[in-house]
Amino acid sequence: MAAVVLALHLCLAGTALAREAAVGEQLPAVTLHGLNGPSLPLAAFRGRPLVINVWASWCGPCRQEMASLERLAWRNEGRDFAIIGISTDDDAQQALDLLRNTRATISHFIDVRRQMETLLGASRIPVTVLVDGRGRLLARVYGAQQWDSQSSLQLLHDAFVLHKPRQAGPTVLP
Repeated sequence: MAAVVLALHLCLAGTALAREAAVGEQLPAVTLHGLNGPSLPLAAFRGRPLVINVWASWCGPCRQEMASLERLAWRNEGRDFAIIGISTDDDAQQALDLLRNTRATISHFIDVRRQMETLLGASRIPVTVLVDGRGRLLARVYGAQQWDSQSSLQLLHDAFVLHKPRQAGPTVLP
């Protein structure tokens, strides 16, 4: 029954967003369709910084990166911001299977109509997007990272604590 409800929910989702959000721009009101939890409006995460990781179950680097995001979520530093994942899988069941097999504890959502993929600039994955507490896009980080490493913790500190959005040039970090 739950699979039928999820399938119906996915079919009734809104239309795709037309363009990529620019660094410094506030992300629009969209609904995130829950994979391992309830659907939520993106605005539900306002009030504290947000790390959004865009991934797919078939993507090897995405799967490797997910473990470091889980570890980060359980560190003291991970309590200062929210961490969510957004799957671009065409088949929600494949994404759910991966989450179950990896025992994911952070909230994950499915990108129903590729609206988040477009909005977040996920032309290639994995990509991790940093958003401030007011919903403004601060940076995009393309490629798999070890999010619990010292260099990534420094990147998060610079973005969230020092409020240093990457203004000049492309928003592609290492």
